[in-house]
Amino acid sequence: MTASIPGMRKRSGVLRADTINMSHGGGGKAMRDLIEDVFLGSFDNAELALLEDQARIDLSALTALGNRLALTTDSYVVDPIFFPGGDIGKLAVCGTVNDLAVGGAIPLYLTCGMIIEEGLAVSDLRRIVTSMKAAADAAGVKIVTGDTKVVDRGAADKLFINTAGVGVIPSHLNVSAHNARTGDVILINGYIGDHGAAIVGARGDLAIENDIQSDCQPLNGLIKNLLDACPQVHCMRDATRGGIASVLNEFAISSGVCIKIKETSIPIRSEVRGMCEILGLDPLYLANEGVVVVVLPREHAEAALESLRRTEGGINCALIGEVSDAPECTVILQTAFGGERIVDMLVGDQLPRIC
Repeated sequence: MTASIPGMRKRSGVLRADTINMSHGGGGKAMRDLIEDVFLGSFDNAELALLEDQARIDLSALTALGNRLALTTDSYVVDPIFFPGGDIGKLAVCGTVNDLAVGGAIPLYLTCGMIIEEGLAVSDLRRIVTSMKAAADAAGVKIVTGDTKVVDRGAADKLFINTAGVGVIPSHLNVSAHNARTGDVILINGYIGDHGAAIVGARGDLAIENDIQSDCQPLNGLIKNLLDACPQVHCMRDATRGGIASVLNEFAISSGVCIKIKETSIPIRSEVRGMCEILGLDPLYLANEGVVVVVLPREHAEAALESLRRTEGGINCALIGEVSDAPECTVILQTAFGGERIVDMLVGDQLPRIC
């Protein structure tokens, strides 16, 4: 921490409790100890250390990177809060970073709001906050302000997290769900369905053993490399709830086009496919936390694929389809058997509390 900043509060609180209780949200010494020990002790940056009611950001630092501000927010209620490949804290940071990055933004700052159920083990909270810090460092962002609320037992489920993110979009980029054009191609950066399958396994409700890990990861580095190689990208979105099927429908509807994809071109692990067959799930709708769907002109496809393959999160990238003009606002899957079927928007929720 940079102790020379005027007005900075010296961190002295120590949280000695084993579990969170209502006093930790009451605004007094117990809450101060929680904030100073757990949150300041982990996130530890100059903006947060001031402990103002807002983070104060130098505008010149933002405008030096682009001419448009990107702002997003999301809430995370995943069950269980720890799962293979991640936890609710890593998920909150990566999900918000990715929501900024798919718009072409450079992610810079995050907020963190926590709703904690009374009785949560302090050791679990420390583990989650440490995970958030590691994910933020990996993404090159800072968590600069936040809020803490504690609710009675039974009023929440262990921990809910809200994060907001701020980034800057360079002036030469124009990435939007409305930009898909006839002749464009569809790329994804890797295997689909890993996160959804990992959560199903972690819940332990079914007698299915697997070692599937969530694909939870920050994508801003991968996306920067992609946009450096191909600034002509038309659309991007991370395929979280509703999977790649929902993202492709959003592109088709927003742009008024038809998107055609090939089942045999979509990368999916055999373990994920097997779980879906047993449970009657469609992997196209399974949630992901490290998959980006990209629409771009066909002539730039090879350069884009090459840039993705140079990053760990893009080694298994693939070209999975193309954009045509009719039927409008429709996604069509060419099946492995040579037939075709319409891929609709998800109706209901295959797996609630997934992120």
